[in-house]
Order: sequence, then C-alpha cells, then structure tokens
Amino acid sequence: MPTFTAPDGTRLAYRVHGSGDPVLCVPGGPADSRYLGDLGGLSAHHRLIFLDLRGTGRSAVPEDTSSYRCDRLVEDVEALREHLGLAEADLLAHSAGANLATRYVARYPHRVRRLALITPGTRAVGVVVTAECRRELARLRKDEPWFPEAFAALEEITGGTGSDWDAISPFFHGRWDAAARRHQAAARPDNAEAVTLFAADGAFDPQATRAAIGGCGSPVLLLAGEFDLNSPPRSTAEFAELFPDATFVVQRGAGHYPWLDDADRFVATTAAFLA
Repeated sequence: MPTFTAPDGTRLAYRVHGSGDPVLCVPGGPADSRYLGDLGGLSAHHRLIFLDLRGTGRSAVPEDTSSYRCDRLVEDVEALREHLGLAEADLLAHSAGANLATRYVARYPHRVRRLALITPGTRAVGVVVTAECRRELARLRKDEPWFPEAFAALEEITGGTGSDWDAISPFFHGRWDAAARRHQAAARPDNAEAVTLFAADGAFDPQATRAAIGGCGSPVLLLAGEFDLNSPPRSTAEFAELFPDATFVVQRGAGHYPWLDDADRFVATTAAFLA
C-alpha cells in the first residue's frame, strides 16, 4: 500500500482502484477507507485514490492526537495532492469526510476542479439536522419488519435517553439485508479518539466556511439518499444552496451508502458529473 508523509511527519497511506483521471476520495468516520470499496464500480471510469485518514486503516497514529481535528486534517489532503503531483484534482467525500472536503475547498479553492459530496455531513457549514427531521424520515420505513424496534431506539436516542446505535443501523441502508449488515460492521470506526477529536473545539467555523464556499467556482455535486437518516435530503439540499454551482440529486431507495443500495444508479450519476 503506497504511503506519503504529512507535514507533521505522520506516515499516511492510500489505496488506488481503477485507471483514468484521478479522483481523491475522503472517507467518513473517521474510519478505514476500505468500507468505500471501489464505490460500486466507479473505478471503471476513474482512478480512485482513497486516503486513510491519520489513525485509521494503514495510516499511522500521530504523536499529536489533537491533529485529528477536522480543520487540521485539511493539510493531509493537500499533502496527498502534492505527493501525487496534481495541479488540481477532483475531490469526492462521503459522510463526515464532506466536512473535511468542504474545509479543504474553503482553504484551497484553486486546487479543486470538481467536488462530489456523497450523503454529506453538514457540521462544517452549520446546517443542523433536527430530531424531528430524523423521526419524520424514519417513519417512511414503517412497513419494514425491523421498524418497531429500530424506531423505539431512535426515539430514545433523539430524546437523550438512549445510545443503542446498532439498533438504528437499518435506517442507514436502503434495504436491510445480509450485505447491508456486513457493510455496516465494516464501516464502523475503530479509533474512538480519532472520531471524538475530529469535531473538537475549533474544528469548524461555519460562518467563515460559508463565506469561502460562496465564492467557489468549481462545480459541486451533492448526492443524498432518499432514506438516509444521517444526512437527510432536506439538510443536503440546504447545503447545496451554499454553493454557486451545485447539482443536488436524491437517489431513490438509497440510504447512507448509495453505491451499495444501487451501484448502477450511483455510478451513472457520479461518473456523469465527474466527466
């Protein structure tokens, strides 16, 4: 697995799938980037370069763990671009990784040719997802056999009395089958410190980030899953309004991992945008 050195000396790893024009891919979590697979076959159209964020996957744990903070991770993405010798790059990010990608664009707008944000987190720009929004979206699944138990757990979590996150896992997938169960386990972060410190005080500056991306000249794709409880279509649409040149797409029948729910549709949408 190829590696490079971050500005603070931390050794970071990345993996490559496919061939063609490169796309730098930032995972969510922070979790091992392997959960992204090859994004449902998007590697047939592009050379996908998946960064393992520090402390995850094959990347080293930093000496200074405060460097797990989202805004500080921006320089790791920039170091990867420089390592690859790219004057500018297409950037794709999933979930919490969208916060990092957005902060990167705000700091290095001239380095991004196109930006694809897949079921994005919105903390970097201060878009809040309310408990009622999540409950309303969850009720769309009321005919699913797993719904009663999962919804009860969701009520407790949103009400501040519960923490059974595993019980609400079905809400993150378009269909809760064996493949989804396996994927949910693989996508689970295994570095709790990296997850906690990602959003530490100072990680986000929504007002400044909004101002910066308001002048973004790059085309942006924001793709939401119809049933995604983590990144609801409503919040993703609000995020899209912050960019001058944004395309907002809702993938029907999809959850938080749209390349898993319908790979063909996901690849068609994303490849067309990146082309």
